[in-house]
Amino acid sequence: MPGCGPNVTKRAASARPDNRENHFGGDVEIAYSPTVTTELPVVAPPRVAHRGRGTSYVLLAALFFSTSGTLGKATMSAGITPQQVAAARIALAGLVLLAVVAVVAPRKLRVRRADLPVLAGYGLLGVAGVQLLYFVAAGRIPVGIAILLEFVSPVLIALWVRFVRRHRLPRAVWGGITLAMIGLALVAQVWEGVTLDGLGLLAGFGAALCSAAYFLLGERAVAGVEPLGLVTWGMVIGAVAISFVAPPWTWPAGLLGVPVGFGTWHPPVWLLLTLLVLVATVLAYACGISALRHLPASVASVLGLVEPVITTVAAWVLLGEQLAWPQLLGSAILLGGAYVVQRNSEILTT
Repeated sequence: MPGCGPNVTKRAASARPDNRENHFGGDVEIAYSPTVTTELPVVAPPRVAHRGRGTSYVLLAALFFSTSGTLGKATMSAGITPQQVAAARIALAGLVLLAVVAVVAPRKLRVRRADLPVLAGYGLLGVAGVQLLYFVAAGRIPVGIAILLEFVSPVLIALWVRFVRRHRLPRAVWGGITLAMIGLALVAQVWEGVTLDGLGLLAGFGAALCSAAYFLLGERAVAGVEPLGLVTWGMVIGAVAISFVAPPWTWPAGLLGVPVGFGTWHPPVWLLLTLLVLVATVLAYACGISALRHLPASVASVLGLVEPVITTVAAWVLLGEQLAWPQLLGSAILLGGAYVVQRNSEILTT
């Protein structure tokens, strides 16, 4: 799930006629991240903000989110399909979030009837689509590249704004888009006829498309739905949607106790799934939200770029996945391009 990675930020207050404030005491913003399949409420930092604490939170969020690919791929090595891994993550995280929010802040779960269609699309594409396609990609290509492909979503959003909404983009954005495309070419090693699995690449690009749709739908939904409620209902809707491709009764319960290789560790599948849900999803979101109470979105956005780096290192250490030097160079160039796009785009609510 998208964490505190490259964010395309905007004030949700501009979509709210009453410009209301949230319970943290600041105007609500939305931090968009492709690796986290959700939007985190970004709050204008109070006058007395603990930036050191905020930095720690956002780095922890990036660390926790970055474990999802390695945990999921290790689980798949036991014979569990990408669809089943995605379904387990979404459904269990959705249940945890729904239970906690219903007890702690039930008002945030209120949804207007007019927002239901957008909310449904958000859960279908932004949650189920991103997760399913990400794990399909991670099962066929290196995890570091699978997560990196989702960082193309700011580029896709910028292109949507230019050619669909017909807003002019700054020259720097076009430069960032060019850098991102060069980085992608290096990652895919196109001069060798594309060395990566074709279906894995398609799934990764599909995840980026769904991630872009998730941002755009979230932009509309946040006008009438509290961000935390949007996350929770998105998970619930996503769980229902993905159950059509991975019905609960098809889950191979007999594999839950099977030990799998995870570096020098051989934990059972059930433990990896527990970590995937509680650490890589619920705890990661909690840290992300806490971080944004102390840091401006622009700072959190930059710090969040460490997520794909951590993911790549973790996949190398725990799964033995190594990238060739052109792929490492391409990864850095792609992230640089995504950063330039995100820092120079003003994506306006229309």
